[in-house]
Amino acid sequence: MERTFVMVKPDAVQRGLIGEIIKRLEIKGFKLLGLKMIRINEELARRHYAEHEGKPFFEELVSFITSGPAVAMVWEGNNVIASVRSLMGDTDPVKAAPGTIRGDLGASMSRNVIHGSDGPEAAEREINLFFKETEILEYEKTLNSWIF
Repeated sequence: MERTFVMVKPDAVQRGLIGEIIKRLEIKGFKLLGLKMIRINEELARRHYAEHEGKPFFEELVSFITSGPAVAMVWEGNNVIASVRSLMGDTDPVKAAPGTIRGDLGASMSRNVIHGSDGPEAAEREINLFFKETEILEYEKTLNSWIF
């Protein structure tokens, strides 16, 4: 089973979309292993977005992600990274397909409600940035035999 990191961004928290976003991932059959509401500080934000450092939008990313509470999560499932990326939709909500999280809920490129790891290395790095090993819970989901 594969794991991924997902974050409900501050704009979605402020708009009351936490439950809707979690619901969409649960309906798909993924298993939630870790969840916490956090206030990301500047140091963590810079580490999280390190691959964008030096780009014109980097400071805006850091400022936005530190502007309010966010919800950090670890999800597990078959092909969960690619599936979550598909469920999220295009980074730009204007280009995101209807039915995707960003297509339905995102307001703009800078206010696109959700972040998800873009590959296995990023997932591992991001999970380790936001979660201690003891905060990720292993358990058997009895529905797995019906989904997988």
